[in-house]
Amino acid sequence: MNLNFSVVNESKNLLAFSAGIDSTALYFLLLEKNIDFDIAIVNYNTRKESKNELRYAKDLAKKYNKKIFFKEVELESKSNFEKTARDIRYAFFEEIIQKHSYDILITAHQLNDKLEWFLMQLSKGAGLIELIGFNKIEKHNTYDIYKPLLEISKDELKNYLDTNNTKYFIDSSNYEEKYKRNYFRHNFSDKFLNEYKDGIKNSFDYLQKDINSLKFKSDSLLKIQELEIFRNLQDENLNIRLIDLSLKKRGLLLSKAQREEILKQKKITISDKIVISIENDYIWICPKSLEVMDKKFKEKCRVLKIPINIRAYIKEKKIEFKELML
Repeated sequence: MNLNFSVVNESKNLLAFSAGIDSTALYFLLLEKNIDFDIAIVNYNTRKESKNELRYAKDLAKKYNKKIFFKEVELESKSNFEKTARDIRYAFFEEIIQKHSYDILITAHQLNDKLEWFLMQLSKGAGLIELIGFNKIEKHNTYDIYKPLLEISKDELKNYLDTNNTKYFIDSSNYEEKYKRNYFRHNFSDKFLNEYKDGIKNSFDYLQKDINSLKFKSDSLLKIQELEIFRNLQDENLNIRLIDLSLKKRGLLLSKAQREEILKQKKITISDKIVISIENDYIWICPKSLEVMDKKFKEKCRVLKIPINIRAYIKEKKIEFKELML
């Protein structure tokens, strides 16, 4: 399996590990290429095998001289389990990244995952960018997420491990169709991929090139701490793309209903965390703040045409008005 890991040759890397097929294969593929990395794993304690998986991760870390970060949580299996588990997992990863100054989080998402995502987004009603939402590199505020296996199928990874007699675990919950991703995997994506793998790989490649050709300028005009100001492109579709990309970097994925509400209201708070204002020539995005503002400050903001829902964050972070001159 010939993979190019040049993206992570010189960086400080953290591998999201689970002891399953994907992350175990990636662990040994990175070793083969002499890539420096440490590992992080979360044990949700929902399966009896999970303690053995954590023990295996510790054994690998010790054997190959890797730092290991692990988190033990008691998480009940429930309807929103996947989202809750993901939120816990990525909050843990970000905590490690900030504390230990990692540059890149490496994840073991592969071709099957990419197709599952495509079909799930297709079922919801999505545009091209959402359909091809699994990118090899995703930029976040202080680190990047790198997914080097997106052109490799799960079967190829399993064959690699079996050929090398490498131990791995299979998560029994992957067979429970109460989880939406599993439903799509077992009923659609795996069967489709097994029969048309080469064509699917080529289609994803062509679609990504199409997106690259259509890309518009998505950089902010101004970024101060977590405040971003973009040019209002006077096109709802392009504006919502800008907003979508900004929120994705902040760890928030917008639903179709949220996108529609943003465009309808123009001034809105998303998930009680992020405020957005589409006003005149600019789009403003920043974290929600409850900072108290005096009358003089409000009047200065009014004169400078700073949106009402953005002002509290500017006051809280003591951002100078002169810094906001565009």
